[in-house]
Amino acid sequence: MKTAFLFSGQGSQYAGMGKDLYQNYSVAREVFDLADEVLGYSIKEICFTDEAKLAETEFAQPAILTMSIAAMRVLQEQGVRAEMTAGLSLGEYSAYVASGAMDFAEAVALVQKRGKFMAEAVPSGEGGMYAIIGLDTELVENACKEAVEEGLGLAIPANYNAPGQIVIAGAAKAVERAAELAKEKGAKMAVKLKVSGPFHTEMLKPAAEKLGPELEKMHIRPMEMPVYTNVDASIVASEKEIIPILTKQICCPVRFYNIIENMKENGADTFIELGPGKSLCGFVKRTVKGVSILNVEDVSSLQKTMEKLQA
Repeated sequence: MKTAFLFSGQGSQYAGMGKDLYQNYSVAREVFDLADEVLGYSIKEICFTDEAKLAETEFAQPAILTMSIAAMRVLQEQGVRAEMTAGLSLGEYSAYVASGAMDFAEAVALVQKRGKFMAEAVPSGEGGMYAIIGLDTELVENACKEAVEEGLGLAIPANYNAPGQIVIAGAAKAVERAAELAKEKGAKMAVKLKVSGPFHTEMLKPAAEKLGPELEKMHIRPMEMPVYTNVDASIVASEKEIIPILTKQICCPVRFYNIIENMKENGADTFIELGPGKSLCGFVKRTVKGVSILNVEDVSSLQKTMEKLQA
């Protein structure tokens, strides 16, 4: 049996996340308290009560990372270990923390800056993202191409989440048109996402340029387990690759379902999502068959996961 830890990305956050883990486990408390100390404000207050701040990229990113690592520490305290790890978009940072390549305190300060740079990169209202549900990848790509050919600006697939679930991103008018075209081509749904910008497109280049120097300051250590990167779904070859990958990752499409396929091919049969929500569990379910899919986001999901792992 090989276990993979998966870490949630932005969009999964909700007020109240991590609260009962904080109240019940000292290892979770340590993570939240350390994050508060590093950031100079109370990320736990934001996680537990502040819906408005959680909607802001600058606060959402450190909040999700903190809550995800707290969930992982609680699970590890129960004796559960992983043989490989990955995260969706922002979640890739949690995966590097899980692998030992990044120190949590440094990572939480970094993603706060990443969130700020991403929010600043594209003025509000100029970009957008839509989740396209129930349409073949190729048809989603065609819808984007057609919107671009109409001269409306950039539109590309930004997140390959699962077969039949692709997120597109780009200039506001172009993605809106691409979403309409996707529906004409037979998509079951096209849902506008509540995000502050067209993430994982070249429109985020200003953010990548600001993030580069911040990444260079990080103390990166060798990984203790394989990490799969969003950029091309492969295993990160060595710690020297991490900074170039993360600089690129902000503007590159996320190849999430290819990561899941590759993990399964390399023997993963138990996938555990750590962090808020269960969207990654859904993506795994749609991507591969015959695997165990679990999650830890609160005390009750932790108990269910432990019961299944011990069965």
